[in-house]
Amino acid sequence: MSATNPIKTKGLNVAAIREDFPILQQTVNGKPLIYLDSAATTQKPEAVIQAMDEYYHKYNAIVHRGVYALAEEATARYEGARKKIQKFINAKSYREIVYTRNTTESINLVAYAWGRKNIHAGDEIVTTLLEHHSNIVPWQLLAKEKGAALKFIDVDENGLLRGEQIETLVTEKTKLVAATMASNVTGTLTPIKQIIERAHAVGAVCVVDAAQSVPHMPVDVQSLDADFLAFSGHKMLGPFVGILYGKRALLEAMDPFLGGGDMIREVFMDHSTWNELPWKFEAGTPAIMEGIAMSAAIDYLNALGMDHVRAHERDLAAYALDKMRDVEGVRIVGPLDADQRGGVIAFAVPEVHPHDVAQIFDREGICVRAGHHCAMPLHEHYGLAATTRASFYVYNAPEEIDKLVETLAKVRQIFRG
Repeated sequence: MSATNPIKTKGLNVAAIREDFPILQQTVNGKPLIYLDSAATTQKPEAVIQAMDEYYHKYNAIVHRGVYALAEEATARYEGARKKIQKFINAKSYREIVYTRNTTESINLVAYAWGRKNIHAGDEIVTTLLEHHSNIVPWQLLAKEKGAALKFIDVDENGLLRGEQIETLVTEKTKLVAATMASNVTGTLTPIKQIIERAHAVGAVCVVDAAQSVPHMPVDVQSLDADFLAFSGHKMLGPFVGILYGKRALLEAMDPFLGGGDMIREVFMDHSTWNELPWKFEAGTPAIMEGIAMSAAIDYLNALGMDHVRAHERDLAAYALDKMRDVEGVRIVGPLDADQRGGVIAFAVPEVHPHDVAQIFDREGICVRAGHHCAMPLHEHYGLAATTRASFYVYNAPEEIDKLVETLAKVRQIFRG
């Protein structure tokens, strides 16, 4: 790639963006680094790195508990980031934004604090075959504990959810529906608004896994009418921190998830009373620096424009799908229409283990993912133990996809011979 020949995709100047990411300036195995694993975690721009560095250099202190200047600045910035997150997803109130460790903890918080209070024997929980394990296992545990049934909406031959099953599986017995907005394997964009509307039609609550959507497209929780929505900072240029959005009335009615400092109002020998939202769910010392640095990540994405981010990834996916079809024998899982998927492409090479594929890519300086991507039921559906996955973000360009396809052809040649 040449910085003198900027590549613009729907308003994004990739060459200029790449200059903001120090890690992308290096070589791996003597080759320019091509990072295609953003579905796992994204790289960080200089602005985010500086925000993290500034916290430790200038105002490292515990939030909420100190009345001295450093603590007050840390608290103001930490809570200011919460309000910025609120606006980013258009929540009604900052009190509906709960900091967690990651998307997995956010979903488990709902399973424990809402699920154990509201799911009973004979109830049904509905999820989909497209889910990450973090949106399957908590519901398995809850269903087993409560004597509830867990059902899955299937996918069709194109990797899309079977729309008719949204209607037939979500019934009056359904108390909770858990669904992703975008698969981390197939990239499939789900009809999440239809799923939420169907859940509400039968009186059920809907939990949305937005780990692969909030970083990649505009998401408006009020427009979706989502009850709960979970995502992670590290997948959107930020540090390792999780976010749970929940409607205020639901959060108010829930018991705390963890007990300890900061989530209490008063503690007596025989009982305690709880803090206000959202701190009721934030026990102990939080990830302060990580929360604060989310401001810089959101500022960066807002400057790009989330519509532009989505359009850029859609164009990259379309380009990759078109190019990869020319490589003999490569099997792409999920939709072949870029309008139906995010910037994620998982594929299989006949008779070549994905780990071997990934190692050959690494020799060329290309970072891709190999494995089941925490989605074993979906891989089983496709008759695959594992796949290789390339995932794109704002700093990727078509030239990198050319190198991906060139290396993929090399894999075929190596194992054919």
